[in-house]
Amino acid sequence: MVTLSQSRLGLRTITLVVWALAAASLMYWGLRLASGRGVAEPAPVTSASPAAIDPLAVARVLGAATPTTTPQVSSASRFVLHGVVAGSPGGGAALIAIDGKPARPFRVGSEVEEGLILQSTAARQATLGATRNGPAIVTLDMPPLTR
Repeated sequence: MVTLSQSRLGLRTITLVVWALAAASLMYWGLRLASGRGVAEPAPVTSASPAAIDPLAVARVLGAATPTTTPQVSSASRFVLHGVVAGSPGGGAALIAIDGKPARPFRVGSEVEEGLILQSTAARQATLGATRNGPAIVTLDMPPLTR
């Protein structure tokens, strides 16, 4: 028959061994991660020959419409933003000079140049695009203030 004192001694010994193993494991992994060798980098995956992918063909397969031609703007340097009146959403006006000519006012939604519409205005900024709700082609910023 096992006495109560013998079972407590065995239980304490097993508990001590388990905690010692846990502390040793924690110390091992802590030192390994601290040395920088803790995580091995995965081996690079190589393929025999990468296939050439045509992005337009992939877009057509996924259901995208064929891209329409947008006006080619040589650079945003053709346009200089002199002033902005940012109104309510969808409103406002901008004072824009084109190709060094005197600045003219344009309301949001009006055509600045053939194929470019003033889409929106914000504080010290105006955006131009091919359509009113399309992607912005040119973003104009006012020059920084000098004091």
